[in-house]
Amino acid sequence: MRTLLLQTICFLLYACSSNTPKVQHVKPIPNLTISQPRTQPVLPQKYYNSTYYGVFQKPGKLDPAVEFWCKTYTVWRRSEVAFHDDRYMDIIYEVMILPGNVDESLTTEQKELVKKRREFWKIQLAALESKLRYNVQLNTGDKQLIAKLKSNGRQLNSVLTGASERVRSQRGTRERFKHGLDISRRYDRQFRKIFHDAGLPEDLALLPHVESSFQPSAKSSAGAVGMWQFTKGAAKTYMPAGDRIDQRLDPFVSATGAARYLSHAYHKLGDWPSAITSYNHGIGGMKRAQNTVGRDFVSIVDTYDGPAFGFASRNYYAQFLAVCKITSNPRQYFP
Repeated sequence: MRTLLLQTICFLLYACSSNTPKVQHVKPIPNLTISQPRTQPVLPQKYYNSTYYGVFQKPGKLDPAVEFWCKTYTVWRRSEVAFHDDRYMDIIYEVMILPGNVDESLTTEQKELVKKRREFWKIQLAALESKLRYNVQLNTGDKQLIAKLKSNGRQLNSVLTGASERVRSQRGTRERFKHGLDISRRYDRQFRKIFHDAGLPEDLALLPHVESSFQPSAKSSAGAVGMWQFTKGAAKTYMPAGDRIDQRLDPFVSATGAARYLSHAYHKLGDWPSAITSYNHGIGGMKRAQNTVGRDFVSIVDTYDGPAFGFASRNYYAQFLAVCKITSNPRQYFP
């Protein structure tokens, strides 16, 4: 009898325990916020030479391009036009001074002068290539041209091939850059705070020097508007707002949009040279470049020939580095 009673009690206890719901331990859902930028990937020293502007790598091979843009921004005035090789940026054939009064926009006559002089250098280079091919005697001008091409230890044959098609002209922007430098003082502190609060390098606040020279109402032929040069599509993604006001004309709203964009670009592309260049070429465009050439940014600049990856995209990061260099010591360039 006692045994039967014990068995009955055990059965009832088991039945009660089996009907008790089990406690589920659920992991909390993480906050959906933009994470901090990852640590920079370590690249071979031959590409970066351990040189940095802040957190931004400065590959040694970009030195000629950086110096070229420093001259464009601080040395050459708007009345001066440099004729140069669009790949080997230290090869500058001539700096021509335009006659007469030179405004922000060139007159038809001034544009024609630039065009004719550009054609002159194309002809000179094509003639030199022909002379060397057929062993024709060289004159003094030819020898001077060869010295320019061979500077920095370059092989003449490799650099001369196609040089006539790489001649480009670049107007100086000293006055425009200096004016932008004066305007930027009104915005610099707040722009830096926006990028700092987003967990991004504060020097990204310097990008409007490249984009618009800090002109709040700047407009491009591609439809980009404002100091930060947002297109309508990019603005809709990174700075959503009402329909009545174009927020692209608000420097601070646009700066916040730029911070969102650059954070997204960095996490997609993995390094600052590519992320900053994507501000010109697009995240998808830079991703295609990485998939085609590899992650090394110098190789992308040197060898990638994808659609729309032209002179502006190849030089965008070098321009940004030039701005970083100038603004780190503006009195050196604008006493």
